[in-house]
Amino acid sequence: MKRIIAVLIGIMLVYLVGSRVYDATQQAAAPAKKQAGRIINVELTEARTGQIREELLLTGSLKPKEVVDVNPKNTGRIERIHFLVGDRVTGGALVAEMEDDELQQQVRRSEAALAVSQANISSREAELANSMASLERAKLLFDEELLSPQEYQQEQTSLEVMQAQLQLAEAQAQQSMAELTELRIRLDQSKIYAPMSGVVSQRYIDPGALVSPNQPILQIVNLATMVTQGNVPERNIARLTIGNPANVMVDAVPGRGFEGVVARIAPVLDAATRSALIEIDIPNREMVLKAEMFARISLDLGSLRDATLIPRDGLVYRGQDPGVYIVEGDGNRPIFRVIETGMTREGQIEVLGNLDAGTRIVGRGATMLRDGDRISTGPPPGRGGAGGQGQGGGAGGNSGGGATKTAPTKNAS
Repeated sequence: MKRIIAVLIGIMLVYLVGSRVYDATQQAAAPAKKQAGRIINVELTEARTGQIREELLLTGSLKPKEVVDVNPKNTGRIERIHFLVGDRVTGGALVAEMEDDELQQQVRRSEAALAVSQANISSREAELANSMASLERAKLLFDEELLSPQEYQQEQTSLEVMQAQLQLAEAQAQQSMAELTELRIRLDQSKIYAPMSGVVSQRYIDPGALVSPNQPILQIVNLATMVTQGNVPERNIARLTIGNPANVMVDAVPGRGFEGVVARIAPVLDAATRSALIEIDIPNREMVLKAEMFARISLDLGSLRDATLIPRDGLVYRGQDPGVYIVEGDGNRPIFRVIETGMTREGQIEVLGNLDAGTRIVGRGATMLRDGDRISTGPPPGRGGAGGQGQGGGAGGNSGGGATKTAPTKNAS
């Protein structure tokens, strides 16, 4: 037992000594490795002065230009709904029907009451005609002094009573007609029609539900024209007018642009943000665009200005900070510098500060660099000299050329 314990202790001592020796060897070799660093093959370029077309970039969600909730006009129970979500609806089409048995019975009762009123009018008219004839006979007798003045006056009063009764019967008939018209309107309102053409976007209830005038049944949207909104800063709002064209890109439809137009500009700015709300109409002839899609809007402000430009390949992010790798003199260790970026265009990025035109920076390959790395501008391993030169020349051409939305000056190359 003692021998076994001694052997185990010896093994542990050997392991501890070996670990210490290995750690010391690694620590001694680390500075040399760190100093050696990696060698990354990159292409060099420089910040250049060019002209950039001023554009205003906005983001927003697409919304239908017309949205209508279809509500009943009376309280009742829904019997049938003829459309589902996604169905196309034509303006004036029958959307839903409510139970109308009780209303139909009330209409029939009112029609009968109107018929009674009209019969009463006919009866009163006959009585009035008879009273008028009786008054004429009484007048002849009165003129021949065969009828007393009291009897003649009684005949006149009887005629006036008949006239009043006829007027009452006619008023009652008009009242019955008004009641019947109201009931027919309510009966017609038990059928609910689409107020406009469009697509059913929501269906709120199902048949059998009891609804009231403030409870919608369906929602109809018109997707023929989409609308998006954006807030324009105070310094740019005076450069926009109604009718300005807008280029709209939608993430859900990549690689395709849509033409829009500035349709409305708010006359009052937001006091907190010093910006004005604008609305852009976008024709949706092919019905590709849907409501709530995310859109990126580009508005041409119609002017050019000088700017410092760098190729997109040269931009590197450290966390949230954009920057570039600066190459000073003939050194092969680039230095990271934080910059302030502005407008982004295809292949070009505007630099607003902390970088002067003419400064040499790392272009293609910059994203591969880390602190302490060295750079090489020769051909990558495994390629010939001609191939390396051709690649470097391509990078220089890319950094000097203008993108479709960015036009560098001719003397910037």
